[in-house]
Amino acid sequence: MPTLFDPWTIRGETFRNRIGVSPMCQYSCIDGMPTDWHLVHLGSRAVGGAGVVIAEATGVEARGRISEACAGIYRDEHVPSWQRVTRFIAEHGAVPGIQLAHAGRKAGWSRPWPTYRLLDKEEGGWTPIAPSADAFDAKHPTPHEMTKADIDAVQSAFVTAAKRAVAARFKLIELHAAHGYLFNSFLSPLSNHRTDAYGGSFDHRTRILVESVEKVRKVIPDAMPLWVRISATDWEPNGWQIEDSVALARKLKPLGVDAIDCSSGGNSATAKIAIGPGYQVPFAEQIRREAGIATAAVGMITEGKQAASIVAEGQADAVLIARASLRDPYWPTRVAHELGVTLPAPLQYRRAWS
Repeated sequence: MPTLFDPWTIRGETFRNRIGVSPMCQYSCIDGMPTDWHLVHLGSRAVGGAGVVIAEATGVEARGRISEACAGIYRDEHVPSWQRVTRFIAEHGAVPGIQLAHAGRKAGWSRPWPTYRLLDKEEGGWTPIAPSADAFDAKHPTPHEMTKADIDAVQSAFVTAAKRAVAARFKLIELHAAHGYLFNSFLSPLSNHRTDAYGGSFDHRTRILVESVEKVRKVIPDAMPLWVRISATDWEPNGWQIEDSVALARKLKPLGVDAIDCSSGGNSATAKIAIGPGYQVPFAEQIRREAGIATAAVGMITEGKQAASIVAEGQADAVLIARASLRDPYWPTRVAHELGVTLPAPLQYRRAWS
């Protein structure tokens, strides 16, 4: 089995190690535009030694943002600002990735500070969209139930966003189908009550994601890896289950999806989640084994030996670090030192390396 610091080649991209920076919302954009904050935030994690750095959930439509301050790639004007970020990440040895997203029924909020709240129309708020007119919880508004024309428009937005991501020189695209956002809400029977071709059976509920994957894969380079993040389970007895995730992964692999990023939850406000160190790793392991597709493990992976064990034991092909990366942008470098691995230092910092 490979080790945590072995290279990993997918299609035309080689990741220098098996550590990635997970997409994490920064709530620091204006009309979707990335700023100097994103250049420093994402760039410092490339300098810190990660193999891939994935930009936060990035709206393919303005109404697809979680908040008014979330990132976007729904206008051509966003592309040059993202190019600054991708150029720096690549120059410092990491693969620049982007998570293309639509928040669906969980969209339309303010940034979390000073208070996370739903925006009203006078503040620029908007009506969210979803597979069914079913609010996430009492704090969320009832979304507009999408028509076939709405579905077509969203899929078109993902295609256009993927083209912009290529123009912005991202080298990996991840489609966000987790955490109760639009694709996830179609997948789950808890939130999809449709009776047309996009609801009901497993094949119908997965249709919007399957079609979107097919359309995105056609417009991006063959050499570009395509990942999908899923919620492996809703953590609800009548919801989406790990067996559904395995079946979905089996459908996506022949369509050109190269890896499944295995998260969980987010689609039920009442789910009871058994959180603990590496609590989602078994999902990545089962999908990898039963669907025969590469996986990335995420969720409370905080220690170097823990991360190394996940890869060495074949539980996942890579680990994605979230909060631990916020606490320490140089987490990969520190872990390498702990494990007796030497990583090349940036020239500017070499006098401090030992």
